[in-house]
Amino acid sequence: ETSLIVLGTMQDAGSPQLGCTKDCCRDLFSNPGKNNRVVSLGLVDVMHQKKYLFEATPDITQQAKALKNYATFSDREMPDGIFVTHAHIGHYTGLQYLGKEAMNTDSIPVYAMPRMKHFLEQNGPWNLLVKNKNIALREMQHQKEIQLAPGLKVMPFTVPHRDEFSETVGFIITGPNKKALFIPDIDKWEKWETGIITAIATVDYAFIDGTFFDAAEINNPQDPVRRDISTIPHPFIIESMNLFKDLPTAEKKKIYFIHFNHTNAAINPNSKEAARIVKNGFNIAVINQVLKL
Repeated sequence: ETSLIVLGTMQDAGSPQLGCTKDCCRDLFSNPGKNNRVVSLGLVDVMHQKKYLFEATPDITQQAKALKNYATFSDREMPDGIFVTHAHIGHYTGLQYLGKEAMNTDSIPVYAMPRMKHFLEQNGPWNLLVKNKNIALREMQHQKEIQLAPGLKVMPFTVPHRDEFSETVGFIITGPNKKALFIPDIDKWEKWETGIITAIATVDYAFIDGTFFDAAEINNPQDPVRRDISTIPHPFIIESMNLFKDLPTAEKKKIYFIHFNHTNAAINPNSKEAARIVKNGFNIAVINQVLKL
């Protein structure tokens, strides 16, 4: 069978976040949570004995091991391929652990869009991974499917985001029986040429950007600096829930919020914010969650 496993749910900088003095992180520095890993999905294909990683995060060490432990058919520590959405720190910097200082891997396929591929080829330390054949770059194209095995394919598609060094993509992962949408990072939904409601209708699971719960979270009274919310274009969870409020129950059930900022109260299942998400018919992605494809 083919399955997706949630390997991480946090925004790029993780939790606790560097320098954070707020309640959300205070206790985590001395007592780190095991569930606070940066956003990543694993894909396991039992029939063809293959496993894949979506995103190379700073937590790749634990995530690769979790994926290997779930894929009991193989003793291989490394995935058979890594799909990268974009060049922001939580999504690709885990590649550094494939180099000589760490695993010194042999030609692991890394799927990247043209600008992302060029960025890795032209800039250190990433180009050493290419030169030393620790990774083998595989160029992806917008809306062009990659066939991983019979009944298993991945399709990247570009989404609007801060694209300083690379494009940003989401993925549609198609298994033998079901499809999943993965959009960990995007600007406001209305900036995307594809309607998110239309996209959700074509899949069985939708892992979508839930970085911030609402604007109040960003301008927290404990913050020394007040931030202009127009410069933070992620869709707030309350905005997404409002957009989806008239969807049928079955459509709402497909939706899993993911990629939570360390300040997002929805991380805590006992919070009123988490309760509101669930009451409204949506899901909160949780580490080690397994969904059949």
